[in-house]
Amino acid sequence: MSENITSASATARFVRVTPMKARRVIDLVRGKTVSEALSILKYAPQAASEPVAKVVASAAANAENNFGLDPRTLVISEAYANEGPTMKRFQPRAQGRAFQIRKRSSHITVVVESQKEGAN
Repeated sequence: MSENITSASATARFVRVTPMKARRVIDLVRGKTVSEALSILKYAPQAASEPVAKVVASAAANAENNFGLDPRTLVISEAYANEGPTMKRFQPRAQGRAFQIRKRSSHITVVVESQKEGAN
């Protein structure tokens, strides 16, 4: 059972960003190195880039601290945003009506993998 672990993951749950908007940002960084992904996310104008950057940094830290992987060789192998619970709110409208507002949330998961172990 002396198998080398070459990947680590991190998940942020119940993030108050819609999954569709989070996926737009995640698609920018999938397949990139961690340092490249963090620099892309730093200057991305979308609000979802901040929580995605935090998850990417957390996955890299997990790989380094828990499994001893070199953070310079890490590549984002998997990244996805699943739908979390939806908070339902009501917006008062004219004539005594009320429209429903759905405040969606996401579960963002990022898996990083050591490039040298997987590529060579």
